[in-house]
Amino acid sequence: MIYDYTILLFLFLFGAAIGSFLNCVIYRLEIGKSFISGRSFCPKCKKEIKAIDLIPILSFVLLKGKCRYCASKISLQYPLVELLVAIVFVVVFLYTDNMIDLVFLLPIFSLMVLIFIYDLKHYLIPDQAILLASLLAISWHLVLDAEIVMFILSAIGASAFFGLIYFISKGEWIGFGDVKLALFMGLFLGFPNILTALFLSFVIGSVVGIIAILLKKKEVKSEIPFAPFLITGTVLSFFYGSNILNWYFDLININAIF
Repeated sequence: MIYDYTILLFLFLFGAAIGSFLNCVIYRLEIGKSFISGRSFCPKCKKEIKAIDLIPILSFVLLKGKCRYCASKISLQYPLVELLVAIVFVVVFLYTDNMIDLVFLLPIFSLMVLIFIYDLKHYLIPDQAILLASLLAISWHLVLDAEIVMFILSAIGASAFFGLIYFISKGEWIGFGDVKLALFMGLFLGFPNILTALFLSFVIGSVVGIIAILLKKKEVKSEIPFAPFLITGTVLSFFYGSNILNWYFDLININAIF
């Protein structure tokens, strides 16, 4: 048991560190700066940040959410993303302690967090993140000797469905980035989980949109980033897809076949 808790603690800390790196990627992609080289710096005063102030989650608490040099507020995004990725790493490990799965799932889930946050902030999905996540998904299935054709067909179907929506609405209902993200979703989830993911994405997106309108946070014609809902649907479907489908078929009195 002690050994298990040690692993969980390591994964939590490792996930927090990856979350810190993702924050760096998100910021530097926005300003067009390389995230591979160069020291971290305060976006306001441009001072280089010391190593002691780069400890995930803890440094934010010790600094009371302010830059050591200019006292400008540090965005809550930083500790929240670090905490989120830390939790995700632990949850994925508890879901599957198979080393092959972990090697692929941890970076895939990290990229999904990046896509979620970046689209939420900038209404844009980085092509690099989708491409890398898609390549990892394909590689994962190939290593596990899965029926790759089924995943490819799921990806084509999901992307074609979104492409049709994009074409009909002339890009007003969804962005082309969502079309490309649907391709990854199909490659990652396969059939029938891709159907569950899309259904959940639209339901969650509709509920959040209605709540935002009722709270007067958004107008009816306001643009709402859809990738966060697609990522949420993907995650829920990955963990609970079969259960949700069986529950739905039982609800409408149809024998589950998946």
